[in-house]
Amino acid sequence: MNERLVEQVTAELDALREARTYKHFLTLESPQGPVVQMTGRGEVIVLSSNNYLGLAAHPDVVRAGIEGLERYGAGTASVRFICGTFAPHLELERALAELSGTDAALTYVSCWNANEAVIPTLTDAETVILTDELNHASIIDAVRLARPASKVIYPHSDMAALRDGLAAAPRTARKLIVTDGVFSMEGDLAKLPDIVELARKHDAVVIVDDSHGVGVLGETGRGTVEHFGLLGEVDVITGTLGKALGGAAGGYVASSAAVCDLLAQRSRPQLFSNALPPTVACSALAAIEVMLARPDLLAKLHENTRRFRALLAETGYAPLEGEAAIIPIIVGETAEAIALSQRLLDEGVFVTGFGYPVVPEGTARIRVQMSAALEDEHLERAIEAFRRVRRSHRHGAESHE
Repeated sequence: MNERLVEQVTAELDALREARTYKHFLTLESPQGPVVQMTGRGEVIVLSSNNYLGLAAHPDVVRAGIEGLERYGAGTASVRFICGTFAPHLELERALAELSGTDAALTYVSCWNANEAVIPTLTDAETVILTDELNHASIIDAVRLARPASKVIYPHSDMAALRDGLAAAPRTARKLIVTDGVFSMEGDLAKLPDIVELARKHDAVVIVDDSHGVGVLGETGRGTVEHFGLLGEVDVITGTLGKALGGAAGGYVASSAAVCDLLAQRSRPQLFSNALPPTVACSALAAIEVMLARPDLLAKLHENTRRFRALLAETGYAPLEGEAAIIPIIVGETAEAIALSQRLLDEGVFVTGFGYPVVPEGTARIRVQMSAALEDEHLERAIEAFRRVRRSHRHGAESHE
């Protein structure tokens, strides 16, 4: 072992601890749900999971995964074009295409992989990529890997800047507009109608990562694209199976048959990584079926989000506005966000603090995430914890004056 490397890395870790920004990883001893058993904590209420529809432990989803494992085993032990494709992968991809309003879909082991597949594959030596400054890290890394002829990082949801970037791009160049559907740290939505209109005017391609929109927005849970009435109007949609659609892992690209075929032929994450485990393909397919059959889950998620936003405001907090199931509360400094999440955990509520480099310096926050699995009693217990923490923090601040 290189001792110099160990010393340098240890110094970096010590600096994180000194700054009170070191992340501690918590251990769950039960399935993900509205409450979990946490090692050293007992039962805690979960306000930090992307389990938006409560499907991570749904009996139908669990049973489908078990049956998939028993029937198909753990996997093919290689990539699809070498060792073949299991039938559940094709069934899942047909369901994802239908869900997305596209002709086809292709699955990956994560949405990170999906973004790193589609963006570089659609980028040639003359391509211009236009990307929102608050896009997810997977999009940022995918753009770096793509190495386009040029890129425009436009201010968050600034349509004038996007328009100017498109107008300045060479007329014959391929232009890719890449955006989150729901911005995960803000909880706000991309201005998709404006983006699509600009794309049509400038012959650009629209790529939307809707990981936090599918299963949350739209009349039937089809996401941000459905929310804005744009099903069939967006060129490429990427998404995850690790949030609302079962909560396990996996991602996908939904697009035209030609784009998905090219990705199967050329995208490096498809050619050099194993396919989804069949148990995940089966459980994700079941999650889609449950979501479409149970519109009450979506309605419950919306009501929980509306109600908890109102309760937070009544308690004196000021969450950011938004239409998604993400409710951020800006704190300021990273250490304070982590400390606030720790105080809430001491009160039996699991909610995570985020700071730099996940969000810009000075904008650290705790991020509340709603789930259809949360009942009124959970929301009431949680808001009482928020009240106690706010009261104790205010009294603590007064005592130091």
